[in-house]
Amino acid sequence: MSSKLIELEKRGLIKPPHFVISGLQYETIMGSVAYATSTDDSDLDIYGFTIPPKEDIFPHLKGEINGFGRQKQRFEQFEICHVNDKDALGGKGQEVDFNIYNIVKYFSLLMDNNPNIIDSIYTPNTCVLHQTQVGQMVRENRKIFLHKGAWFKFKGYSFAQMNKISNKNPIGKRLETVQKYGWDVKYGVHLVRLLNEIEMILIEGDLDLTRNNEQLKSIRRGEWTEVQIRQYFADKEKDLEKIYLESKLPHSPDENKIKQLLLNCLEHHYGNLDKCIVNVDRATQCLRDIKKLIERSGI
Repeated sequence: MSSKLIELEKRGLIKPPHFVISGLQYETIMGSVAYATSTDDSDLDIYGFTIPPKEDIFPHLKGEINGFGRQKQRFEQFEICHVNDKDALGGKGQEVDFNIYNIVKYFSLLMDNNPNIIDSIYTPNTCVLHQTQVGQMVRENRKIFLHKGAWFKFKGYSFAQMNKISNKNPIGKRLETVQKYGWDVKYGVHLVRLLNEIEMILIEGDLDLTRNNEQLKSIRRGEWTEVQIRQYFADKEKDLEKIYLESKLPHSPDENKIKQLLLNCLEHHYGNLDKCIVNVDRATQCLRDIKKLIERSGI
């Protein structure tokens, strides 16, 4: 497989900043394809990350002082939706959505256990369209991002899907779905998927996006009622509260370990970072951590 981003850029269908293409490290198919629930008319959702020019990551290299004077707007992500690829699927055509992040923002979202971003490093290997050594480094170390805080993120996203199930003013394809099944089954799919995923994360410290695909497809076919979905949510929420308490995952992310992975990725791409950062030895870092604790306690 090859990069869809690069392909559509060459064909003139999209115009991302040049460094998004030259710095592209990772690109994967998301959405229903990644969850093994896609149909013939499914759109293509693509996520990934790029490394922008060094001065964007380390602005002090060009004399900028954080918070002083005119601040350059930093690149965070390239996002474009509904790109019509008429040549896809043997000429049938397909809409493509892109979300390509600055590696720093990508790591921040991973560390926060944002469900969409966490999913993007757990997609099946067959979904990975483009991967450099940096992209491979991130996938190989993906478990270091998981922590118990994921429960609150996934629960929040689940509540959002629950609120959308009873949408009174659906439009487009959503209207067709509601008219056919009496409720929006696609939101039901997302709700159950999120609950299943966080259960795997809390119990196993790992994630398999395709494990429950048959269950999700049955919901999508309208074989579950809205009442069943709501009961599933209520029951699963109670179970997950107990699972959360018993989970052996760390309570919060190991920021130092994740930061080191980020620096390793940047150094692999840029070369030596001695002029970009100051490495703090372990003893100094421990003293800083102790000082912070003292300040918080008011001693």
